[in-house]
This record gives sequence, structure tokens and C-alpha cells, in this order.
Amino acid sequence: MILVDSSVLIDVIEQKPVWAEWSVEQLNQCALRQALVVNIVVYAEISRSFANVDAENKFLRSARIKLDPISSAAAFAAARAHMAYRAVGGARLATLPDFFIGAHAQEAGHTLLTRDPARIKTYFPKVRLICPET
Repeated sequence: MILVDSSVLIDVIEQKPVWAEWSVEQLNQCALRQALVVNIVVYAEISRSFANVDAENKFLRSARIKLDPISSAAAFAAARAHMAYRAVGGARLATLPDFFIGAHAQEAGHTLLTRDPARIKTYFPKVRLICPET
């Protein structure tokens, strides 16, 4: 399975001028190879773009993206990675969601489609990535 990061979905939903084309192409290519999933963290992050939950669910269905739960092992791994990040002086601003996404991909064995791989590469180096650098 391929876990889709909110950065990619926001590019598509909001038609971000710099990244929308890359993100659409990656989503299409990935969908041909494997099932696409998001977790509840990604679901929450993209909610800003929808008027209601029905609209968001309709978008995900149309994109053939399913919701995949985060395991307790992934939540624990996210907290540990976030602690390590903070211990070396990492900023507090909005970082925990990235760790949940990375830990989920790691624990579930998913490939992660993202365009923001920096923290994932550092704290979850075993996660296979699809990102602009690959």
C-alpha cells in the first residue's frame, strides 16, 4: 500500500501552482501500482479544504483512497521519534503529525508518497519514499 501524505493531497485539492502537476501525476502512477491510503492525521489535515465530512469522503472515494488506521505500535513509535527530534533541538511547531505519518508508514510497511521527506528520512529511514528527489 501507498500512504499518501497531506502535502500531496493539498497540492491536488487546492491546485497549488508549483506542485499540483507533480502531485497529480504521482497519485495517478501510484494508483496503478498499489492501493492508496491515508490515516486519520492526513484526513484531519486535508479537512480544511472541504465544507463538510461528506464532501471530503466523496473526494477520497473518487480518488480511490481508503482510510487506514494507525496502530498503537505506530503511535508509540511516533512519540519516541518526536522525543528524539525535540531532544536535539527540533522546533515545537506542528511537527507531531509528521511523526504519526512516518511511524504509520514504517509500522505498516507502507511506501509514503510525500513531497516533504526530511523528517521521515531522518527518523524513519526504513520507510520507502516517493518524493520529488526519487
